[in-house]
Amino acid sequence: MSNKAVISLSTGLEDAEKVTVAFLVAVGAAETGRETLMFLTKEAVRLALPGTAVGAACDGCPPLADLFKRYEDAGGRYYVCPICFNAKHLDAETLIPGAELNGTIPLWKWIGDEPATTFSY
Repeated sequence: MSNKAVISLSTGLEDAEKVTVAFLVAVGAAETGRETLMFLTKEAVRLALPGTAVGAACDGCPPLADLFKRYEDAGGRYYVCPICFNAKHLDAETLIPGAELNGTIPLWKWIGDEPATTFSY
């Protein structure tokens, strides 16, 4: 059985509920001991910047900041698509903890030869 989880997220705060669900899945994987990586693309790359993940998606939804903190505390990491990030002229020097600019080849190298459980949002 694979011990790695990859959650691909292309949506940013334009769909905060989708972001919340993706983070609930990622937190669940990381907090249960899986090596967990979120691959952020398109508008989701903005989530890798401090101060972006604010608020809650709905009544009863956990605050995004809490989910981000739990994910970080559980050792979760982020690969941020450099093409998407640079196209938006964002500052790579300000990435949140655990985030780094890495594309598809580093993603495949991180997964390695063993299967990985994947989710895409």
